[in-house]
Amino acid sequence: MTLTTVLLSAALAHTLLGQLSGATSQPPPAAPQQEQLADPLGRTTPRATIAAFMRAAGRGDYVSAARYMQVTEGQRRNTARLARDLKLLMDRYFSEPVTSISDSPDGALDDGLPIDRERVGPLTIGEAKTDIALVQVTDPQSGRVWLISSETLAQIPALGRLVARTWIERAMPQALVRRELLGMSLAHWIAFAASLVIPFVLLMALGGVAVFLAGRISRDPASRRSLDEWYAVIRWPAIIVLTLAIQLSAMRLLGFPLVFRIAYAHVALVAGVIALTWLVRRILTLGFARGRRAVWGRDSTSTQSLMLLGERLIQVLVLIVAGMAILTIVGVNTKAALAGLGIGGIALALGAQKTVENLLGGVFLLSDRALAVGDTCSVSNRIGVVEDVTLRSVRLRTMEQTLLSVPAGILAQSNVENFATRRKILAKTIVRVRYGTTAEQLRLMLTAIRRLLAENPKIEAESSRARLVDFGDRAVEIELFAYVLTADFVEFLAVREDLLLQVAAIVESSGSGFAQPTQFVYMDRNGGVDSQAREAVTYDDVRLGQPKDARPGAVGDGASRGP
Repeated sequence: MTLTTVLLSAALAHTLLGQLSGATSQPPPAAPQQEQLADPLGRTTPRATIAAFMRAAGRGDYVSAARYMQVTEGQRRNTARLARDLKLLMDRYFSEPVTSISDSPDGALDDGLPIDRERVGPLTIGEAKTDIALVQVTDPQSGRVWLISSETLAQIPALGRLVARTWIERAMPQALVRRELLGMSLAHWIAFAASLVIPFVLLMALGGVAVFLAGRISRDPASRRSLDEWYAVIRWPAIIVLTLAIQLSAMRLLGFPLVFRIAYAHVALVAGVIALTWLVRRILTLGFARGRRAVWGRDSTSTQSLMLLGERLIQVLVLIVAGMAILTIVGVNTKAALAGLGIGGIALALGAQKTVENLLGGVFLLSDRALAVGDTCSVSNRIGVVEDVTLRSVRLRTMEQTLLSVPAGILAQSNVENFATRRKILAKTIVRVRYGTTAEQLRLMLTAIRRLLAENPKIEAESSRARLVDFGDRAVEIELFAYVLTADFVEFLAVREDLLLQVAAIVESSGSGFAQPTQFVYMDRNGGVDSQAREAVTYDDVRLGQPKDARPGAVGDGASRGP
C-alpha cells in the first residue's frame, strides 16, 4: 500500500514538473496590435489633411491650422504666418484637381516615395514648381496622422516673396477685391458668375449657328429633320455639361480660393453627373427610337419590343451608375455601399421573387417572339392589342377599350394566342338548307359555291372546299371551308360578308332556301301548357312537306374566331 502510494506520488510530481517546464518554455503571447484611432481633426488621409488645413486657415484659426503642420522649434514662433502664407500660395498656385490628392490612409503607394511620405502639388509659380510634402507620424492620442512636413514649411518664406497678384486682382476694382462675402472677395464672386454665364451663352449661340449652317449645307429634308431632332433632344443637357466643365477648368486658373474650389467641386461634379445622366438617357431614348424605326422584316415588331425592353434595362443601369458616382463624390464609401447593395439585392431577390419572375418572364416572352407591341392577342381569355411590355407586366387594350395588365411571369407560363402572326384567316361555316331540296338542286349549289371559291382572288383555292356533310335533324348541312388571304381582320370581315351574300344568292337561285324555324306552343283552355305539348315544337313550313321536327338552318354559325 505504501509502495503504491509512493509510486503514484512520483508519477504525479513528474507530470506537474513537465507541464511547468513546458509552460515556461513557450514564448509569451504577442500583444494585440493597437487599432487605428479615429482622429478628431480628420488627418487620417492626405486629402483630408489639406482640406482641413485650408478650412482652418481660411477662417483665420491659425492655432487649429498649426495642428496640421509638422513645425520645428525654430518654426513654432511663426506658425500663424507660415499657415497664412501657405494658404495664399495654395489658393493662387495649386492648379491640380483636388481629387488628385490621395484619399487613402496609406497615401499613394506607387509614387516612388517612402510609405510615410506623400507629395501634393506642384505649386507652379512662374517657371518654378514646388511640391508640398506630407509626412505620416504617430500621434499619442490619434494614432497615425498626416502632417505638412517641416521641409515644406521651411520653403514658405522664400516662396511667399514670389507671390504676384492674380488676374482677378489686377482686372477688378480694388474695392471689390477688398470686400468679402462668405470668405471670398466680391471680385471672385463676379468672376464666378461670369465663368458660368459666359460659357452658357456662348455654347447656346454656337450650337444655334452650327445647326443653322448644317441645315443650309444639307439639301436633304430628312437629314435636316434628323439634325433638328437630335439638337432639340441633346441641346440643354449637353450645354450644361460643357458649361460646368469649362467653369471648373477656369476656376483653377483664375486663382479662386482652394477651400471654395473643394466645396464647389462637389456641387459641380454632382450637377455634372446629373446633367450627363440626363444627356445619356436622352441619347439612348432617341437612338433606340430611331433603331426601332429602322427595323423591318417579318419579325420587326418582336425585335422592336425587345429593343424597347433593352432600352429600359439600360436606362435603369445608367441611373444606378449615376447614383454610385454621386455617392462617391459626396464621400460615401462605395465599397461598403456595393457590399450592402449585394446583400440587399439577395434579400430583395428572396423577398421579391414574383417581381424577378415577372422581369425574366417579360424578357423570355420577347426573346421567344411570342408577342410584340401592336399585336392582337388572346391573353387570359381576353382579346386585345398589346400596348406595352414593361419590366413587370404586359398591357393589353381589350375590345371593350379597357386596359388589362397581366404579370409577365404568369403570362410566360400560360397560353398566348397571337393573331398578328397569321397570314390568312379561316372562314368556316355550315350552310343549312331546308328539307325538300332535290339532289339536283344540291349539286347545282355545290358546283356554284366551288366555282365561287375558286374564282375569288381573296380565297386560297388549294385548301377551300364546299361539301355536303350531313342530313341533320332539321336541315341539310353543307360545310363551307375557306382561307381568306389577308391578315387584316376588318378586310376579312368584308370578304366573308361578300362571300356569304353570294352563297345566299346561289341558294335562292337554285330554287331552294334556308331552313327557317317556327315555334308553336299549345296552350289548354285554362291558360296552362298542354300536358302533351309542354315542350316547344320546331318545324319548317308544312306546306313544303317539311317534317315537324326539322331543325332550323343558318348561315355563318361556324364563323372564324377573331378579334
